[in-house]
Amino acid sequence: MTALPEGLVPATYEIDPSHSQASFSVRHAGISKVRGTVPINSGSIVVGEDVESSTVTAELDATGISTGDANRDGHLQSADFFSTETNPTWTFTTTSVKAGEDFAVTGDLTIAGVTKPVELTVDYTGSAVDAFGNPRAAFEGTTTISRKEWGITWNAALEAGGVLVGDKVTISLDISAIKQA
Repeated sequence: MTALPEGLVPATYEIDPSHSQASFSVRHAGISKVRGTVPINSGSIVVGEDVESSTVTAELDATGISTGDANRDGHLQSADFFSTETNPTWTFTTTSVKAGEDFAVTGDLTIAGVTKPVELTVDYTGSAVDAFGNPRAAFEGTTTISRKEWGITWNAALEAGGVLVGDKVTISLDISAIKQA
């Protein structure tokens, strides 16, 4: 049983979508990165009496994926990638939380209708009361996944060798959550 970090108290915290972000990056043509965001619909962080008894759930809106290019966004939403017409949401549900230098938050991530376990490295970045009197807690998290493990295999060969879209996708989360009464 690991004590909670200073300032974090046991409670249910609702993720504030307007002050939180889920983003990703993936290699393009083997030399640069494409970055994008996926809107967070909702989520909650239940902070237990200790780190290990805490849980997280989240739902993201895959139909709102944005890379700053409408054509690319449309392709990502198609059956070549995320099939958002039939799989409009992505979800995450914890299976365990472990303390260390950072927190290791393990859970089931569902993308494009496929569920696989992932481990996020999460850092608690602090608590504060906002200008409207809402107690907040903030977290940052990252993980890297293989898109092929979720059945997302579309690609194009490059003339000089290699492929257009990398397999490894880095997911980053910046979460602000409001403590519920």
